[in-house]
Amino acid sequence: MTNIEPVFSIENLNFYYGANRALSNINMDIMPRKVTALIGPSGCGKSTYLRCLNRMNDTIAGTRVEGKILLHGEDIYAPDVDEVDLRQRVGMVFQTPNPFPQSIFDNVAFGPRVLGLTNNKTDLEEVIVKSLTKAALWDDVKDDLKQGALSLSLGQQQRLCIARVIAVQPEVILMDESTSALDPIATGHVEDLIAELKEDYTIVIVTHNMQQAARVSDVTGLFWLGELIEFNKTKEIFTRPKEELTEAYITGRMG
Repeated sequence: MTNIEPVFSIENLNFYYGANRALSNINMDIMPRKVTALIGPSGCGKSTYLRCLNRMNDTIAGTRVEGKILLHGEDIYAPDVDEVDLRQRVGMVFQTPNPFPQSIFDNVAFGPRVLGLTNNKTDLEEVIVKSLTKAALWDDVKDDLKQGALSLSLGQQQRLCIARVIAVQPEVILMDESTSALDPIATGHVEDLIAELKEDYTIVIVTHNMQQAARVSDVTGLFWLGELIEFNKTKEIFTRPKEELTEAYITGRMG
């Protein structure tokens, strides 16, 4: 059996909002080209934990991190880490689609332009086509890339946001309840897309929808009151949980 190194290694992570400890002693390895699902009731720390992985919590005053989050062995909270570079490598798709009030083309082009990832217009156009294709949106929009992004349906807007993340060549894609604002058909499109994207990217999703976690993820972690209760292969979590609290949550007796 080959030894595959984790993309992220999280060691004894504690996170504080002021004096309030929101995460307690989290330990987790996130493996490459897998979908990791984080489940648990509202307020249990899932989204806080997700935002720790690309330092989005840094924008909140009074927050503090203890422990280590290693990305390929390097501490992302080390003083010399470039946060812009980190967020290029570890992109995020939010709960509500948030396209810029610009054209579809300019939305996907934004990151490559700012980061200087392309040398000319031909290269940029190639990145945009590839990104929209990987996000399963190209066929919908190829005839008019100049149309406003806000004219798209919510499901299309979310796939556009995924294309925008893909365009800056990330290693990891974080998805924070990325289908909760969508209808069932649009949700299905995004779930299908997640299955395709994991061939090229490591994906971590936060979801309230346990059926979704069971459908799309390879491994699942249950968070409860800021603690990681159980972390295992998704099939094991949903069919043979080791912890009583996990079984109570997935059967609906608690949470």
